[in-house]
Amino acid sequence: MSEWSGKKVAVTGAGGFIGSHLVERLAEEGADVRALIHYNALGSWGWLDTSMQRERIEVVAGDVTDRDSMQQFVQDREIVFHLAALIAIPYSYRAPESYVRTNVLGTLNVLQAARAARVARLVHTSTSEAYGTAQYAPIDERHPLQGQSPYAASKIGADKMVEAFHCAFDVPVVTVRPFNTFGPRQSARAIVPAIITQCLVGEEVRLGNLQPTRDLNYVTNTVEGFLRAALAPGVEGQVFNLGSSREISIGDLAHMIMTLMGRSLELRVVEQRIRPRGSEVMRLQADNQKARRELGWSPRVGLEDGLRTTIQWLTENQQRYRAGTYAV
Repeated sequence: MSEWSGKKVAVTGAGGFIGSHLVERLAEEGADVRALIHYNALGSWGWLDTSMQRERIEVVAGDVTDRDSMQQFVQDREIVFHLAALIAIPYSYRAPESYVRTNVLGTLNVLQAARAARVARLVHTSTSEAYGTAQYAPIDERHPLQGQSPYAASKIGADKMVEAFHCAFDVPVVTVRPFNTFGPRQSARAIVPAIITQCLVGEEVRLGNLQPTRDLNYVTNTVEGFLRAALAPGVEGQVFNLGSSREISIGDLAHMIMTLMGRSLELRVVEQRIRPRGSEVMRLQADNQKARRELGWSPRVGLEDGLRTTIQWLTENQQRYRAGTYAV
């Protein structure tokens, strides 16, 4: 039997990209899964609407910014995975207050609910963007945090609130810091689907700055890191990088994807897609040795294999995307 069999878990942000993959994996492992999707008038469950596991999941509509609903959502759960967040960097330039409200206040509400429910573990989702441009590489968990965008600042605020609740109230938290997760279901605002969808329908690929490097990690690798962070003994209060330790520039990534797709298109730099100069994170490369050592985690799916799977999925689901439209 799986070590997850019968475990009572709760997942915020369950209808999103990583969240839906995590929920499905937990359900497959036999966990008793309660999934939070953001309330909406259409009654949509996000990616869980079409999930093969939907009948095995308790879906709750709510909002992490509402303290009362979080208290009810977390009640009687053993393990909580907190993934709900606003994540689009360009939109954070337009609406920074909403990022503070969702990412900082929302995290506070989840922490208070987890404390009241006396959960065994809360796994909190950070981001590699919290590091900003690498001061040294590969980046380990001791690297300074730099808020180079309102999004990054809000996630740093959330991370520090998690740290405070562990130090002040002994809430059993673990923070995972995924680097650039990619895979099926990801929004076209992210770099990998942005390139692939344009390759599918266009004669050119429009991008922002081509020089920054990123550490890309396939979604199943990230999900495995969440599961291990939830069950590893003696790691409360710690932060773990979930990255591949391989960096690639945006320009080289675009050429790699075009090669895999058998296409040769012009790369065009578009001003609209370029971040403000001081906000651009120029280099990200994870040091994942701590996660390897203390969680027993390592990425199993490499970049090329992950890209092939993602290309196939996007090819089969391109009607879900507005290819060529800049997704903020």
